Amino acid sequence: GVVGAGGAGFPSYAKLDARADTIILNCAECEPLLRLHRQVLEHHTREILTALQIVSEAVEANQVIIAVKPNYNKAVEAVESQLPDFDNMRIGLLPNAYPAGDEVVTTYEVTGRVVPAGELPISVGVTVFNVETMLNIWFALQGGKPVVDKYITIAGAVRNPVTLKVPLGIEASKLVTLAGGASIGDFVLIGGGPMTGGLIHPSDPVTKTTNAILVMPQDHLIVKKRKSNPALEMKRAMSACCQCRMCTDLCPRYLLGHPIEPHSFMRSASNGVTNNMEPYRNTYFCSACGLCEMYSCFQGLSPRSLMVNFKSELRDHQVPMPEADQKPVNSQRSGRYVPMSRLIARLGLSQYNNPAPLLEDEITVSRVRLMLSQHVGAPAVPVVKIGDVVARGQLVAACDPSRLGAGIHASISGKVHGITNRYILIGN
Repeated sequence: GVVGAGGAGFPSYAKLDARADTIILNCAECEPLLRLHRQVLEHHTREILTALQIVSEAVEANQVIIAVKPNYNKAVEAVESQLPDFDNMRIGLLPNAYPAGDEVVTTYEVTGRVVPAGELPISVGVTVFNVETMLNIWFALQGGKPVVDKYITIAGAVRNPVTLKVPLGIEASKLVTLAGGASIGDFVLIGGGPMTGGLIHPSDPVTKTTNAILVMPQDHLIVKKRKSNPALEMKRAMSACCQCRMCTDLCPRYLLGHPIEPHSFMRSASNGVTNNMEPYRNTYFCSACGLCEMYSCFQGLSPRSLMVNFKSELRDHQVPMPEADQKPVNSQRSGRYVPMSRLIARLGLSQYNNPAPLLEDEITVSRVRLMLSQHVGAPAVPVVKIGDVVARGQLVAACDPSRLGAGIHASISGKVHGITNRYILIGN
């Protein structure tokens, strides 16, 4: 049941099938306000480095790089104290900038290798795991312990920002309560970070890829962006885009030589250009990091949202990804980092940028809703029926061995109260 504990949730066994000469442990904490990865690395250093050693031997890697920002002092010190006991491991320092943590950006920062547009790091001999994923691999190696818990930061407008270890399937609203409750009256919840997370309902469950729950005011910039209407955003682009190129000049993938130019897409889309399809097809190479619309654009336009919508349309119509015209890394890239401190200020998050200490006390709940699709690949198939009594850690939904996927295990002991094509409900 181990998958990438963040992002898309790629099943880890599939990554371990490919040979790589370099393993990167990603402790970048890409998004503002999140704290969990540096905290987990600090508190479980030995276990994580041990798992890294085993994984590196399994994929025949000759080096392991712990990618971390220098300002994560406690995590860096914890790793440095253990490194002498492990072979072929080193720390790779990342800039304290966004989006350091994107695996393509991280790969370049610590190895100097450019992942070609449309490819994965394995194409250049690199496999990337995040901190919590590696800890889950360590647990799996200790007698096959399955993934039943998730580390998650609860931040934003809460009384006591905190990072907790919680059972999978717990409701988001309960996490807000565990963080002392909301400090404002009229709020919404964002699942994930402020740059790439989405609006969620208070009853939505935590999954294997949920890294944060943010409590935000209804009228906050981030919330308004999430609620924007694509048709209206296109009209705004038609009337206000000045072609300043800032969205492209700061685009992390463009700076790595990928053929993505947000300003070209905005110009073509807002003017109805149909004699050159390249700006449209190249939306396939957008990583959706959000820097263009949340930071770069002085007009407050939404290149990311429009490109993501257009990319979705291309996929729906089975338009293939174009052949990438890979260019050299931009010579001005190092001067175009977006410092995390500036991003936090621009997003209006300075008042919420507070410590969120890690507490690993056991969290008990009476009911969980386990989603059958918490990963890349086919949804898991229930192997239990309504009325069955299950124990914590028991397999309740299995993946088809012939398809990419991951199993789901009970995160609490109790009775199966409901099964749909989307989830299994367990209560006690």
